[in-house]
Amino acid sequence: MRASCIAVLFFLGCAALCAQSPLSTDTPAPDPSAEIGFSYTLPSGWVVVEIKPSPPAEAAQPQSRAANAAIKGTACIRVPMTARRGNPSSVIVVVELPFDCYGQPMTGQDLAGFGLGAADGLKQEFDLIDPVFGLYSLGSHRLWIERAKGSPKGHPETQYTMEIACSMLKKGAACWMTMAADEASLHAFENSSVTLDGDAATPLVPANAFDKPPS
Repeated sequence: MRASCIAVLFFLGCAALCAQSPLSTDTPAPDPSAEIGFSYTLPSGWVVVEIKPSPPAEAAQPQSRAANAAIKGTACIRVPMTARRGNPSSVIVVVELPFDCYGQPMTGQDLAGFGLGAADGLKQEFDLIDPVFGLYSLGSHRLWIERAKGSPKGHPETQYTMEIACSMLKKGAACWMTMAADEASLHAFENSSVTLDGDAATPLVPANAFDKPPS
């Protein structure tokens, strides 16, 4: 549930970015989330876009325990940053799930399943081909990553590179996602700077990210 909700928010962010006006290019990119232990520096040339949040889901009738957990998880997921670049637009979306809100932590053992679930959610809106996976370290943290070619369903003529990197932090889980329309946008995303739980700042995706596939 947690992962699929993140994927849905990614789709909504991508779609909304194409329709909404960007903030002024003089507006500094916000620090996405010192609250759960990370900071992220948006690459140069990308424009922060303000996405109006959807109203919270309401339970019309008594829900099962699983349904209540799903509603709570959806309410806890946040999108602290969305940005776009170029025309056709490339998109970056940062999403997070604070453990305090959700009510239970996740650990490194949950990382692969969490990432796979987020990536599987992309299949609801995109036809994905040639996926590749990796598992790599940034300081004291492990990150799970997937890259695939993707086209919006019904539009095979429009192709993007989809990439998702996820990690477990002390206070929450976070994923950094891109829908890159060109190699320059993908390169900018991968070389953007991230700091995790006070570790030294480093590029988000190192050159060896796909050298070790998840077991």
